[in-house]
Amino acid sequence: MAQNYKIDHQGGFDRKKFDTGETGEFTSKKEGLKAMEANIAIINDRQQKLYAEGKEGVVFLFQAMDAAGKDGTIKAVLSVLSPHGVSEAAFKVPSKTELAHDYLWRIAQALPEKGHIAIFNRSHYEDVIVGKVHRLYKNYKWADRIDQDKIIETRYEDIRNWEKYLYHNSVRMVKIFLNVSKDEQARRFLSRIEEKEKNWKFSSSDMEERQYWDDYQKAFEDAINATATKECPWYVVPADHKWYMRYVVSQIIADTLTEMNPQWPEVDEETRAHFGEYEEILHKELGD
Repeated sequence: MAQNYKIDHQGGFDRKKFDTGETGEFTSKKEGLKAMEANIAIINDRQQKLYAEGKEGVVFLFQAMDAAGKDGTIKAVLSVLSPHGVSEAAFKVPSKTELAHDYLWRIAQALPEKGHIAIFNRSHYEDVIVGKVHRLYKNYKWADRIDQDKIIETRYEDIRNWEKYLYHNSVRMVKIFLNVSKDEQARRFLSRIEEKEKNWKFSSSDMEERQYWDDYQKAFEDAINATATKECPWYVVPADHKWYMRYVVSQIIADTLTEMNPQWPEVDEETRAHFGEYEEILHKELGD
C-alpha cells in the first residue's frame, strides 16, 4: 500500500492527482487500526534489531501544513519505540546562532548514530517551503558572490547532494508529506477553536499562514519534485482521515525497516565457548 504514495524520482509528483481523502482498500476504520497495530509490532521488532546491530541509521522526516496531524501521527505510530536509540527533533524558526551557520548545520546536529532512529518534526525542508513562500532568505546575510535569485534552486541541489552523501554513509532519509486538504484543515482549526481543551493548539498565525495556502501547495510540490530520489524518496500520504494516514505512515516505516533487514548480532566463537562455564556458575548461584 505504501508504494502507491512513493515518489522516488524528480518530477514525479502532481498534487492534483493525489486524493487527500483516500482510504485505500479498507472498508472501515476498524480494519485500518488493526492493520496499523500489526505494523507497529513489526516496527518494534525491527527497531530492536537495528539498535543491536548498529550498522545503519535512519531519519523519518515529517512535513505538512498546520493541523495535518504530524504530532499525533508520530505519537500513535512511533511511541512503541524504545527510548534507547531513538531521538526526536522539532525544527522551528532558526536561532541567531543557527543563522550564523549554513542552513544544514542545525539539521546535521540531529542526525542519528548508526543503529539509531531520528524523527524530524519539520526539517531542512522548511528553508525551501516557508523560506520560499515568504522569501525569508532575502533577510539573511550573503557573500557578494551569491545570486539570491537562485537561492531556492541551489538549496534543492544542496539537499539532493547532502542526502545522497548521508545515504553513502549508512544514514537513510525517508521523507513523509502528510497531504491534507484545505477544507479538512478548516475543520480541524474549528475544532481547536470550539473545543476548550484544544484552544492551546490554535494561534492567530495559523489563520495568517492559511492565506498562503496555494503558495504552500506549490512550494511542497516543487520541493518534492526537486529532491525525490531512489535512495531518499518522498511519500505523499493522504491526511484527511487520521486513522488512514497513521496506517500508511506505519506501513512506510515498517517497510523501510524491513528493507534495511537488521539482524541480531552473531556471538563470536570465543565468547560462545565460555557459555557452558557461565551457565554452570549461574545455576549454582540459583541453587538449581
